[in-house]
Amino acid sequence: MSNPAPNHPPHPHPGQPHLGRSHAKHDPYAALRLPNYRLFAAGFLTSATGLQMMAMALAWEVYERATREGFLGPKGPALALGFIGLARALPVVAMALPAGYVIDSFDRKRVLLLTQTGFAVMSALLALASWMNASLWIMFLLITLSGCVRSFNGPTRSSLLPDLIPEKFFTNAVTWNSSMFQFAAIGGPLLAGWIIALVGHAWPVYAISALLCLIFALTTLGLRPIAHHASSKGKLSLQGMFAGLSHLWKERTIFAAITLDLFAVLLGGATGLLPIYASEILHVGPIGLGWLKAAPYIGAGAMALYLAWFPLIRRAGPAMLFSVAGFGLCTIAFGLSTSFWLSLTMLIALGALDSISVVVRHVLVQLRTPRHLRGRVSAVNSVFIECSNELGSFESGLVARFFGPVFSVVSGGIGTILVVAGIAWLIPEIRRLDKLHDQPFDVAEDSGN
Repeated sequence: MSNPAPNHPPHPHPGQPHLGRSHAKHDPYAALRLPNYRLFAAGFLTSATGLQMMAMALAWEVYERATREGFLGPKGPALALGFIGLARALPVVAMALPAGYVIDSFDRKRVLLLTQTGFAVMSALLALASWMNASLWIMFLLITLSGCVRSFNGPTRSSLLPDLIPEKFFTNAVTWNSSMFQFAAIGGPLLAGWIIALVGHAWPVYAISALLCLIFALTTLGLRPIAHHASSKGKLSLQGMFAGLSHLWKERTIFAAITLDLFAVLLGGATGLLPIYASEILHVGPIGLGWLKAAPYIGAGAMALYLAWFPLIRRAGPAMLFSVAGFGLCTIAFGLSTSFWLSLTMLIALGALDSISVVVRHVLVQLRTPRHLRGRVSAVNSVFIECSNELGSFESGLVARFFGPVFSVVSGGIGTILVVAGIAWLIPEIRRLDKLHDQPFDVAEDSGN
């Protein structure tokens, strides 16, 4: 990928995505210069770190206890890891449509405050349950309740961000959001692994997670939206709830992008089996597991920083297709590896490739959706994307239960490549997608629901 001279228009090779500088001078820190965004980003960074710590601790504790207690038989630990993903995913699927309607009907700032408070409460309850050595089924129940909070949190955060900053800074803000999430996803598992190795228990990690989520709730109070969506307060209606789905079906580029990520992540859910790889294949302890869980985010964070300086200017659709196909290839290599360092390298690479598709998808979802529908579209997006990670973990755990972890990971990588080919053929609009900002929707208020 080349970076053309500033005084000449870019001429990428046919079929090749272009990452480079725009004609005008690009300010990679544009969003960070806005006080509103800095406050939002600070809260998001702390909360994301806490939630990543919690996810790492849950994976370690559930696998360790399932192994020690003989949960569901000799092959039960793999299935127990899958149950974590299922417990987090099912509430998102069940509550997505009403959650999106609520987000579009009420003050999104207040909804975000409530969701972060809810995360803090659930993390505190997990700390108590872990400290009391409660049944694993109690842990799964608490994870499910946390999933209910999650069904509101992600769509609220995503749909609120465009109301906090001018539209011309939005893509830059998305890139920095991605960088901060990757930083949290690197630091969170590493910090959780260090704490578990030091004290031998997971409950302190959950307690710290509760505190960090509470910080985001407090910073939310200081946000000052520069634009407000038209509230649609009134009776909950099927027509209103399904408006987001209807918009996605008509906007084919968004539909293709989120469908691509859905099946790619659903099939390529190798990260859900990392405790098995760390224990049985690579033979590393909780600190090694922390590095494995952090590795995809190291790659994604590096790519997000690169995109902040050299944004994706042309041929965004092909860039997304190539990146997801590369994600599948790296998944296959990771599944076959028995070397810790090779496995770490493959996880870093697949994280970097995934970061490209994340930026493309998020910008498309928010800039090509009218403001009054952003909550509902983001809620549907959460089912397709956020939920796919958890269902992917369940799918990987289920396949590993019957065929082993290597078969589960390698077959998922092959499936990911087949999905890319299928989407590129069935939805040609994604192949032809050039500039992310082409024909953005008018963000003026609309009285429709």
